[in-house]
Amino acid sequence: MARPHHSAFDKKKVVADNRRARFDYAIDEVFEAGIALTGTEVKSLRFGDGSISDSYAEVKNGEVWLVNSHVPEFSHGNRYNHEPRRLRKLLLSSREIRKLHGAVAREGMTLVPLTVYFNSQGRAKVELALAKGRKAHDKREHIKERDWKREQGRILRDRG
Repeated sequence: MARPHHSAFDKKKVVADNRRARFDYAIDEVFEAGIALTGTEVKSLRFGDGSISDSYAEVKNGEVWLVNSHVPEFSHGNRYNHEPRRLRKLLLSSREIRKLHGAVAREGMTLVPLTVYFNSQGRAKVELALAKGRKAHDKREHIKERDWKREQGRILRDRG
């Protein structure tokens, strides 16, 4: 069964958002992946802590790993606390993993996490994008296009 388009993902509570990724990368395709977390990581994320601003994902040995994501230690975790910047395994189907591995290996694409959120069942999920890095002139074009669309909206709203 095909996964729904990224706008249809059921985001109940967004914990971390990588806003810079949509500007730095041209997003091609978006996947929803589960995250293998320990107990204190889940508790820390439920408090709204966590950052994915400078993180990325990579495929190793047929598994996808989230690298450099920051989930701070839980305040009441004592000796059972987790390491804040450890590798976290992403849970995807083997078909999706093969697709991502092929795109990263052949086409030079990057796996970028866009958001970390809890869905309606209370499970932590990552919105993972298959993206291509933008050059400086592409970013300028993107800014011009975004500003023009905003201006178009103003003109249409004022006239009609």
